[in-house]
Amino acid sequence: MSSTLTQNGKPYLIAVGAICNTTIFRVDQVPALPAKTLANDMRLLIDGMAASAACAFARLGGHAEMWARVGDDDHGQEMRRALSADGLDTRHLHTVPGSQSSQSVIIVDGKGDRLVTAFHDPRTDASPAWLPLERLASAGLLHCDVRWVEGAEAALKAARACGIPSMVDGDVAPLEVLDRLIPLARYAIFSDAGLLAYARCEDVEQALMQVGSTHDGHVGASCGALGYYWYEEGKIRHVAAPVVDVVDTLAAGDVFHGAFALGLLEGRDIEACARFACAAASLKCTQFGGRLACPSRDEVEALLAL
Repeated sequence: MSSTLTQNGKPYLIAVGAICNTTIFRVDQVPALPAKTLANDMRLLIDGMAASAACAFARLGGHAEMWARVGDDDHGQEMRRALSADGLDTRHLHTVPGSQSSQSVIIVDGKGDRLVTAFHDPRTDASPAWLPLERLASAGLLHCDVRWVEGAEAALKAARACGIPSMVDGDVAPLEVLDRLIPLARYAIFSDAGLLAYARCEDVEQALMQVGSTHDGHVGASCGALGYYWYEEGKIRHVAAPVVDVVDTLAAGDVFHGAFALGLLEGRDIEACARFACAAASLKCTQFGGRLACPSRDEVEALLAL
């Protein structure tokens, strides 16, 4: 795939989704309730599935623009500042009058697993009417998560209408949401749990056969330490993930999506995209901090060269 380039010559991604003001605590283990425990590390950041993928895309060498809603509060201003500092184009973050910005607290245990608690203001207007959809014509790829279905659906339909390839992060979500969004994407890249929920079955390969045989684009599943599986011409293909010491799995799937998207826009085939993305996601898991632990391009290339 060839990409439309920005003025600085980098592959250009537009990302659509929800963003949160997030606090991550690291603990040895999550105790049974009721309990108190002390964290041994913490991070403050702005994240979200599509936002984390866009940050990874930018860190690895692309140019990413974020379309999302923020609250009419100090947190909304901080979201703009923080994402801009991390390399994202935030000109099209939309402030919703009278609303609070989304908040989340994430606890990561000693095995790298996590507990996520999030708050999204129900007063936040879900309308996508403000989206600058005309900008899609100059982008290389649209990437959407499933947390703001109205915005994702509008953008995916507009991308299809103007011939721009699109990707959906098929994470766990209400089935009616997945049913609305997945058919609109050229690249339907699921988490393993999201795929199984969407296909209504309990086996990844069976689910890929079922979904891939009826989808008019690419269908795959990121399966953590097991790597990436995808459907291709009636068969299931697989790329293994590098073996690493896992510290924190938070945002690994998002880093995978950002890296995979960059690989596509750099002209890699699916297998090469999968290897690149598995390497980036695996390296992310070796460091605490969610998306902040996304590796550099040099680190990913060094791992691939081993």
